[in-house]
Amino acid sequence: MDCCHADAPAATAPVISHPLAPLSPAEILKAVAVIRGEARLAGLYFETIELKEPDKASLRAGASVPREARANLFHPERIGVVRVVVDLDAGALTSEVELPDARPMIQLEQFMAIEDIVKASPDFIAACAKRGITDMAMVCVDPWSAGNFSVPGEEGRHLCHTFAWLRLRENENFYAHPIEGVNAVVDLKTSAVIRVDDYGVVPVPMTEHNYETEFRDSFRTGLKPINVVQPEGVSFTLNGSRLVWDKWSLVVGFNAREGLTLHDISYDGRPIVHRASLVEMVVPYGSPDNGHFRKNVFDIGEYGIGKLANSLKLGCDCLGAIEYLDAHLNTMTGEVMTIEKAICIHEEDSGLLWKHWDFRTNRAEVRRARKLVVSCICTVGNYEYALYWYLHIDGTIEFEMKATGIINTAACIPGQPPKYGREVAPGVVGHIHQHIFCARLDMAVDGDANSIVECNTYACEEGPDNPYGNGFYEAETVLRTELEACRRANPASHRYWKIINPGKTNHAGTPVAYKLDAPNCVTPFVRPNSPSGQRAGFVQNHVWVTAYDPEERYPAGEYMNHSTGAGGIVDFVTQDRPVENTDIVLWHVFGLHHPVRVEDFPVQPCVMTGFKLMPAGFFNGNPCLDLPPEVNAASCCANAAG
Repeated sequence: MDCCHADAPAATAPVISHPLAPLSPAEILKAVAVIRGEARLAGLYFETIELKEPDKASLRAGASVPREARANLFHPERIGVVRVVVDLDAGALTSEVELPDARPMIQLEQFMAIEDIVKASPDFIAACAKRGITDMAMVCVDPWSAGNFSVPGEEGRHLCHTFAWLRLRENENFYAHPIEGVNAVVDLKTSAVIRVDDYGVVPVPMTEHNYETEFRDSFRTGLKPINVVQPEGVSFTLNGSRLVWDKWSLVVGFNAREGLTLHDISYDGRPIVHRASLVEMVVPYGSPDNGHFRKNVFDIGEYGIGKLANSLKLGCDCLGAIEYLDAHLNTMTGEVMTIEKAICIHEEDSGLLWKHWDFRTNRAEVRRARKLVVSCICTVGNYEYALYWYLHIDGTIEFEMKATGIINTAACIPGQPPKYGREVAPGVVGHIHQHIFCARLDMAVDGDANSIVECNTYACEEGPDNPYGNGFYEAETVLRTELEACRRANPASHRYWKIINPGKTNHAGTPVAYKLDAPNCVTPFVRPNSPSGQRAGFVQNHVWVTAYDPEERYPAGEYMNHSTGAGGIVDFVTQDRPVENTDIVLWHVFGLHHPVRVEDFPVQPCVMTGFKLMPAGFFNGNPCLDLPPEVNAASCCANAAG
């Protein structure tokens, strides 16, 4: 895994300095001990153990709040999930709910076990033999969630659907050799293959397409190093999970399902967002051929991206003066799993912030922007998802997702790709697909009493009030209930949304506000009433707004494996609660539409998507007028003339 030889600084030691800090290893082990102390729970496996976040009102009041852990447990042989809460201060179980039809996330520890189960199946071995494959040691099997397609024989089970590839030699890129048309279905409770679907033989493409260093015999030359240096040190401080930079303050969190979470975000002492995270990610593929119709995976809800976080490398994943945080999670059997250096924190120059040259006086003022970066990178099978939260010096909060890794591949007769994909190499197909994300933003713009405002721009009608035909204006509409606030993007009117605090005004007399800048809204193509479409109902709108409820956490539901689509945001908003001048949660759906390119193989250059929360009347003017002028002493003339 090493990509450089520099020694990384040690990750910051876990210190509980804030009630929203994630659970420490000792707290995870204490929760396990309390749960195992209950005889009826002693034999269960642990899906997740995470902080049960304290009551918002108590936090606002500065009251002492208990440290609590929330855990999902599951039986090794039966369907169902038991959800418990542990009071860590008292060392006692305070809540227990059994959900007999729920399934846990597929666990990291199950990935390789699933591959071994499939490769030992006589039916799978026979299907491989039909394709000329006899050495099962060279077969690679990826586990995919099975969805809910009402396939006979799958009722009442906890299943995994698989796809397979062939590796020709050690470390070689097996995604270049898809074993098309063979899909084993595994029962995770019985550890048995219940069925092998064989859709017919397609030749396995055998040409190698590698990307690792050991397979390259030449590299380009002429690129000089770019060094990021901060000789006076960094401008941020980290106390446990509490991060302070310039006028920003926040708490950095992490859990097995969402990965990176941000809490209690404020600027110059003014709250903006109580909690921000990516809460779901669905990847629908567009091919109905063979077993590919089942490719509709919820990477957060069905796997949990937190457990799939990388241990980051200094000078490679992160460049410059870096601070790291370890992530402490639980294993299925209740031990502590530590991902060293899972979270990277650093500063970056961010280009020009503002400038003006007064040509009459020949005087110029210029300031450069910078941003604080909090990031992690998670590997979900073939894909890498790099999550970046940026705090800009002008008060903007930005989320960026960088998607890289290897496209999921299928095989075709060379020169005859299906209409649902593109041939990226002879006989190797990448299917059209989408990556659709949902961010949950528990807003607190200058306090918890917020409203949502939709802004549209319109051209004036021609006539006496618009004699030159140049008139256009922006109209604002307050969305008063949850159903009113189910909204889609409209490029024709340059639609956007603002979160305002009606009780606080700026010096222009208008409510303080933050704007959702949402340039990456995608059109979903999975039919809403299809099996996959019903489970991903949240993708049908780009903005949802709900009245705050701490138990309404995930837009597609709490338990996603084999879900029906019930229990998510589509159900939340049917309550049609008021969302005006109250505590609200903004859910933003955005993503990537990915008709695969030839250039995306054998490893995909990063493609980016995301959104911003930008101050829009939150300040009385430009908040960065107080930045001092400076000239960077390390900059010099390049003398690049040949």
